[in-house]
Amino acid sequence: MYKEIAVDDAADHVVELRPPEKVLRLQRMGSMHQTRLSFMRVLLRRFAKEQWHIEKRDWQIDQNGVGYAVYVCAGPHSTYSLVVFSHDLDPAKRSDRVIAEAWDATFALVDGLADDADIRRLQNNVPLQEAGRISEKELSLSRANRSVRLFNYVRQELSAGRQPQASELDAVGYLMRTTAVYGSGKFGALDRCFVADRSELASPFQAELMAVYMIRLFSVDIVEHLAHCDAPDTAVTLCKDLRRSLGVGNSTGLGMAPFIVNHPVLFHHWITAREKALRDVRAITQVNRENLALLKSLLVRQQAGLEHWNSSHPLQVDKVSTLDKDLRLLSAQLQNIDPDNGKLAWNSLYLWAEDNLSLEGQECLVTLLIELYPNVVDHHAAQMSVDEEKHFKINGQMKVAELIQILHKNYRYAFDIDFKDPQANARFWYASEEKLEPRLGERFEEQGAEREHPLAIARDIVLAEQSAQQFKSTASVAEFLLEHPEHRHVVRRAQQVSQFPYAEITDNLIDKGVLPIDLLRCKLSFFGAIKFDPRSDRWVRINMFQHAPLPDELLHNYDDQWIYPAVLH
Repeated sequence: MYKEIAVDDAADHVVELRPPEKVLRLQRMGSMHQTRLSFMRVLLRRFAKEQWHIEKRDWQIDQNGVGYAVYVCAGPHSTYSLVVFSHDLDPAKRSDRVIAEAWDATFALVDGLADDADIRRLQNNVPLQEAGRISEKELSLSRANRSVRLFNYVRQELSAGRQPQASELDAVGYLMRTTAVYGSGKFGALDRCFVADRSELASPFQAELMAVYMIRLFSVDIVEHLAHCDAPDTAVTLCKDLRRSLGVGNSTGLGMAPFIVNHPVLFHHWITAREKALRDVRAITQVNRENLALLKSLLVRQQAGLEHWNSSHPLQVDKVSTLDKDLRLLSAQLQNIDPDNGKLAWNSLYLWAEDNLSLEGQECLVTLLIELYPNVVDHHAAQMSVDEEKHFKINGQMKVAELIQILHKNYRYAFDIDFKDPQANARFWYASEEKLEPRLGERFEEQGAEREHPLAIARDIVLAEQSAQQFKSTASVAEFLLEHPEHRHVVRRAQQVSQFPYAEITDNLIDKGVLPIDLLRCKLSFFGAIKFDPRSDRWVRINMFQHAPLPDELLHNYDDQWIYPAVLH
């Protein structure tokens, strides 16, 4: 059970934040892990602290798994309803691709208690997903498919009166996986700005993750329901330990990748919160035995979790293997820390990791260090949202000479890239005609580069600088952009980065070797995802809320370290 660890002494040693050019390289971003600042952990801490009640309110699903259900999530000031539509899906139509048109289940998160009129209205739209429309009463729209082999296995075992084998559940980790969770104005949903002042929705993606938590409940309820329909005299329900071991899967592709590029100021706040948390822990001047014992315990649990991190992708297999070696080295290094003479031990440990561990191991240590001091780091989670519109305006009065200085100061890496080299200019980002979803094309092999989206930030910075160098240095940015409107997007970014240094990825996003899954993993780590399983370099499967407390467990003896699976002896 989680126990808050006190800080021993005030930090009188200055530890600097890691520089953006170190943190925001794609390889490091693709090695990031969840932390206690991740959004789903923030959500569940609030549920526990404020005693939110979550329950199944209505169940109108037949023996074929067709119908609807309603789950209600009620807090001290607000209530939300997840309306579920369950379908008997033709296996030939089951697909995780965004172009799918049918799913095993579809969902809408309603603001307030959903009534009969809401359900009728949603029934005509939610199963259609993008082809339908929801209203300003809804906060999110989503869909999910069964993990067929595991779902059917659990159904058969429960109907026969047996609990399924834990090892079989562990091999997958979820009964259903979402293929999209839309929110904030998509397809008619209420825009986030109208609810951002609610404390429970102030942190990023809280409404969407609230829906996913209830989808997790439905995934177990539906398999139990079908097992009972198959054999009402013998069927049993899933035991609590197995129920808790199941999360919600998710298939995420290129559609998510541009988000952190298109929201630079928000991204800055996410990274800054994480980096400040790490800095604050590294600056703690004294380590006590309780701190050290907790770190060793978390490390053992992290190592145990690696045994259940399954992937067939060679890149991820290698990463997990390397991380396993790193954690063994880290375990040995912890034996050298003397809590009776541990001045700046955490900072020394982190610096040791930079010299001795892979990026995967370094970022795992970041997660473990942040975990030790909730009373030091948790307040940073409140700084991870921002009104981006406040920072959208371009300062047209800035002189061109100052703009050039900013470009060279904050984008040094971009000027080291030779964009005449086909390797450095090999890709282009565009939107598919089918679903208007982001895609990555091969510039010299495919058509469509003329429709390129403005995500080649490094190249466009260089082009803007070249144009600015040929412009009158004492002229204003407004004058410059009147003649060169094609540079508006990078001028805005450059001005933002001068205020928000963690806003920009310091890599070339159109290089031949770019791995979009690095972008995906970075973003998903902030959600709190685990068990990243790339299926190619462009899409990944993850698990959400695996091992998370069940609704009744949120109300009593909440374990905030549920993300680390318990080690069974």
